[in-house]
Amino acid sequence: MAIEDMIKQLNEILTQTNNFVRNKTSTELSRSVETGLLANRLEAAVARLSPKGSVYREQLKRGSGYSDQSRLIHNLQVAISLRDDLKAGWTETVVELVHADTYSDFLQMADGLLSKGYKDAAAVITGTALEVHVRALCVKNSVPIAVAGKPKKADTMNADLKKADVYDGLQQKEVTTWMALRNSAAHGAYGDYDHAQVRRFLEGVEAFMKKFPA
Repeated sequence: MAIEDMIKQLNEILTQTNNFVRNKTSTELSRSVETGLLANRLEAAVARLSPKGSVYREQLKRGSGYSDQSRLIHNLQVAISLRDDLKAGWTETVVELVHADTYSDFLQMADGLLSKGYKDAAAVITGTALEVHVRALCVKNSVPIAVAGKPKKADTMNADLKKADVYDGLQQKEVTTWMALRNSAAHGAYGDYDHAQVRRFLEGVEAFMKKFPA
């Protein structure tokens, strides 16, 4: 299948998902049968269009035990990653890297969702943009992003960037706090944070990307 056709298929399901999420309240999203159906469609698309053993399929597995609502948002971010990596031509690398500018649409999507009351979805998507940018900073500053062929975790890369004097300890702690919020959202611990904290998270990540461009 041509790359263009793969991108087109992903764009179609991503547009459908975005329209569905945008027009539903959090309660409606959790109760709608279509939430689970779209989560399944996103999962099927990623599995069909990504190579065996790829990081995309591994990411899908992490959401297998989530609720339909959490799984939908999780699979949405995986599908966006695959779509953008296909467009950039980076899908054959061990670790798929995307420049933060390419992921500006993540922050825009997160801002739109947060404005509609979807703090949990906004937190997950903002966290994705953050992790991608941290990885890109490592590449820019010649900080290894893998150990024994396996990608490093975001917390490890964050610590390594501090050791490499890319930023100081205060910035490292702030990034660690952001990552903890993102992990709470990704694992369904929605009571660990509120709307205002997600707003500060989103604005902080945006400022972080501008201060430390990759």
